Amino acid sequence: MAKEKFIPKASVGAEENNDISRGKFISVLSLGWIAFVAGIGGFFTAIGRMFFPNVSFEPPMEFKIGYPEDFEIGKVDLRFKKQYNVWVVRDKESIYALSTVCTHLGCTPNWLDAEKKFKCPCHGSGFRSSGMNFEGPAPRPLERYRIFMANDGQIIVDKNKKFNYEKGEWTRPQSSLKV
Repeated sequence: MAKEKFIPKASVGAEENNDISRGKFISVLSLGWIAFVAGIGGFFTAIGRMFFPNVSFEPPMEFKIGYPEDFEIGKVDLRFKKQYNVWVVRDKESIYALSTVCTHLGCTPNWLDAEKKFKCPCHGSGFRSSGMNFEGPAPRPLERYRIFMANDGQIIVDKNKKFNYEKGEWTRPQSSLKV
């Protein structure tokens, strides 16, 4: 008598359940690629996002500084140096706004009231209260910013417009405010 081979019932037809159709294979492969591309896209979106912060830490380029009566004749006002990088100077005829950036290498000079001059701590450039350079390696005077009167009587400084002495721009009406 020939021996019969014993095949458990659970394994009968098991090979049929492991078969995958071409359509199902393409669907699973497509979903895998879509998930991969979405992951890579999310990664590069997160990397690119760090170059565009939600908050601007730059001070405004146009700002009010007060009324003409707030500034003493012959004085350099240092209130706006830290926040806006501007010195406001009033002489007998006008008020003007000077840049706090040295024209030599970009350091910030200090106002020495006893000597009546701006002195750059980096390389020793000296500027008069008008912004004119007179000592040290600074190649040109400090820049002036546009200054004008608002409708409410306050003074506005606009750092978007600069005036350079060497171009003859200090004589323009908006480089100083006549008072």
